[in-house]
Amino acid sequence: MRVLGISAYYHDSAAALICDGDIVAAAQEERFTRRKHDPGFPRHAVEYCLKQAGTGLDGIDLIAFYDKPLLKFERLLETYLAFAPRGFKSFSMAIPVWLREKLFLKDLLASELVALGADKKSVEPRMRFSEHHLSHAASAFYPSPFDDAAVLTMDGVGEWATTSLAHGSGSRLEVLKEIHFPHSLGLLYSAFTYYTGFKVNSGEYKVMGLAPYGEPVYVQQIYDHLLDLKPDGTFRLNLDYFDYCTGLTMTNARFDALFGAPPRQPEQRLTQREMNLAASIQAVTEEVVLRLARSIAKESPSRNLCLAGGVALNCVANGKLLRDGAFRDLWIQPAAGDAGGALGAALAACHLHQGLPRAPLGGSSDRMKGAYLGPAFEQRDIEQRLRAAGAVFEVLADDALVEAAAQALADEKALGWFQGRMEFGPRALGGRSIIGDARSPTMQSVLNLKVKYRESFRPFAPSVLRERVADWFEIDHDSPYMLLVADVVESRRKPMTAEQQALFGIDKLNVPRSDIPAVTHVDYSARIQTVHADTNPRYHALIEAFERRTGCPVIVNTSFNVRGEPIVGSPEDAFRCFMGTEIERLAVGNCWLRKEDQNPALKQNYETKFELD
Repeated sequence: MRVLGISAYYHDSAAALICDGDIVAAAQEERFTRRKHDPGFPRHAVEYCLKQAGTGLDGIDLIAFYDKPLLKFERLLETYLAFAPRGFKSFSMAIPVWLREKLFLKDLLASELVALGADKKSVEPRMRFSEHHLSHAASAFYPSPFDDAAVLTMDGVGEWATTSLAHGSGSRLEVLKEIHFPHSLGLLYSAFTYYTGFKVNSGEYKVMGLAPYGEPVYVQQIYDHLLDLKPDGTFRLNLDYFDYCTGLTMTNARFDALFGAPPRQPEQRLTQREMNLAASIQAVTEEVVLRLARSIAKESPSRNLCLAGGVALNCVANGKLLRDGAFRDLWIQPAAGDAGGALGAALAACHLHQGLPRAPLGGSSDRMKGAYLGPAFEQRDIEQRLRAAGAVFEVLADDALVEAAAQALADEKALGWFQGRMEFGPRALGGRSIIGDARSPTMQSVLNLKVKYRESFRPFAPSVLRERVADWFEIDHDSPYMLLVADVVESRRKPMTAEQQALFGIDKLNVPRSDIPAVTHVDYSARIQTVHADTNPRYHALIEAFERRTGCPVIVNTSFNVRGEPIVGSPEDAFRCFMGTEIERLAVGNCWLRKEDQNPALKQNYETKFELD
């Protein structure tokens, strides 16, 4: 039984392919088109999935879409009718798109699939449409290591649901409770994302990273005016302060008056006010998540909890949830946002529609294969592509490559690391990563300002050997997908002077706080990726080699891209990023590149291109 899952037409479109319950392939369209958060039909991702499975579309038994468009349209109409005549401008902009395309999504999908070689007569009978939150829940439960679990999904909105509780057991999965639009934790967080000057549906993690620089001084204002939070975690929003139901922005003038100013404009200087706003909405979000989980734990027969939906990417809240202990164990879908809906829709069709049993774990910690589900490139192909791009490189044996890379890290060089299969989801996990020395007090600013070209406050994540994680961080739990935050252990922290402790806001940034300052945030926390030898042996070997040189089993890991671009998807993408930034070394497969060996004219061309972007 082969099932193709598709998510598209909102943001982060993707495709995934399941064979007899086993996850064979999954990828986001943005990695192929180079258009960040690409919402279009995932043509390239579908082609990749089919190639990975060695089949064409006519060899696919079911094609599953991640939500139900007609239910979304019902919500749209009912919302506009409830608020009429307000929102007519927004309504007049949205309706033509629906009448032209989205109401006829089945026909649109069929035509796209026919263009990819599917038989026209057999496409529509094979199509299935899953509800949005069921897709999310399926993406979390079925790949998890649990035989039974509660499943909590939190996002902006699907068709109607914004928060849902499901229970999974074996191959069964049932949604039990829902909170409906317009009351949404995800949209509340996105409102503050917009208000603090970041882009909705992509900048929420910036708000999370900014929060430790501030103080949660606006928490009570949020509870008093915006959010009615019940003891069990259920909630309602005061819609008088928001414009997302019918308007063109997330917040309105009344929201501005509550917090004393209009929204910050993108690229405007960040102030202590934005930091305090970020700290406040982060604290409120954590409280909602904790109350929901504690309430679910009292009712659920399971001691395991799975998470999905965009809010599940809030790794600070996840870390607090794990430490809270309401559930014995926690597992989070690494592609928790809409891209993961493609995977969930395929899994739901496989297990719920067809009744197939789940794939065995086979000794792995879960069924996601480390999230390394995207394309890989053969060594010969890599060499041909790099030569065509004008790259100068040498080909090293496996052990020699690992040793050269470890030495480069020990020498505090920024290293592009392009190895094996591409990750599925928003995080680079050692397949398409830029890595560095976590012990370096300057590595964070170098990577932010000279490689990533992004805001200086942004923290970086540590990749740490799983067997050594408890020696460096206050956690002894698998975190392979960089979705749990924990503090650096006390013994690795550096004492701070009274003057340093008195610093506020962004002034906290350049104070070394631990033996691994490049990955220690201003509150001593870190977004941890545990590296496992069974899912990524080369990355694990690299960190082991680095530890032999330095005594430290921790390195910096950030996504291999520059600001405004998706993570690199091909060797050519990797070379372009290498040449257009101050990355000093690049490993693509067994090809080893040094910046000083490259053609200076190429470097100038790529730098000009990034400046234009």
